[in-house]
Amino acid sequence: LKGLEQHGFIVGKNLTYDPRGAGGQNRKLPELVQAMKADHADIIVAVGYPTALACKVEDIPTVVAWGTGDPVATHLVDGLARPGGNITGISDNSATLSTKRLDLIRQAVPNLRRVAMLWNRDDLGMSQRYETSAGAARSIGATVQALGVREPDDFNGVFEAMDREQPDAILMVSDSLTILNRKRVFDYAGVHHIPALYEYDVMARDGGLMSYGPDLKESVERVADLVARILKGAKPAELPFEQPTRYPFVVNLKTAKATGIELPVNLVALADEVIE
Repeated sequence: LKGLEQHGFIVGKNLTYDPRGAGGQNRKLPELVQAMKADHADIIVAVGYPTALACKVEDIPTVVAWGTGDPVATHLVDGLARPGGNITGISDNSATLSTKRLDLIRQAVPNLRRVAMLWNRDDLGMSQRYETSAGAARSIGATVQALGVREPDDFNGVFEAMDREQPDAILMVSDSLTILNRKRVFDYAGVHHIPALYEYDVMARDGGLMSYGPDLKESVERVADLVARILKGAKPAELPFEQPTRYPFVVNLKTAKATGIELPVNLVALADEVIE
């Protein structure tokens, strides 16, 4: 909203802001988007592949904020340069990011043998990101403990699986479902002294041990620019998907100390932000 103000769009003056969410329950999304269309929404800012897909079906101008994975591979758009439909936004480079994330995990756990990966198996974008991450893990000789979830109750089974075979590290692929249940993962990793890496900087600032991914502040600022351009008459089909330019590595030493996890000094030195 602050970004839109800089483009002359102010809530209560010439802009109506109507935040709605499905609480991580994807089955509610089609009805939710249909209701927004019935209420004559001019544009939707979407988080996650399922949300963007529901918007595509209803043909509402949409700007993806984050979390859809590769929009071309998931067939949300025809191409990054010319999306060709009703969707544009911010993309991610999952292949490059996954390789870097696994490298950081291996630096945190030099003798890495087993890495648990949590993701929403009902989200195509996140499933593709999991596959890419799993491939990166296997390429460095690590075994992948695949822990897909579909609803909050599934996290109980995830924790039971890790109790049976404790991993050396955890990587959580972030979507609305896993983010809503992040505290449970933080707590489990902390109690069992398991180093965990998350995809977004806000996760480390909220209590997660480490994060590496796009700077969400930058992404939101660029989303505001895209929204403003559409409100001024531009077509999503003609607005290229944009790539983030900043990828901060954030380490929460406060969490490390509280959970008894000792991170290598050389790894901490790589951090763009250290929380103490």
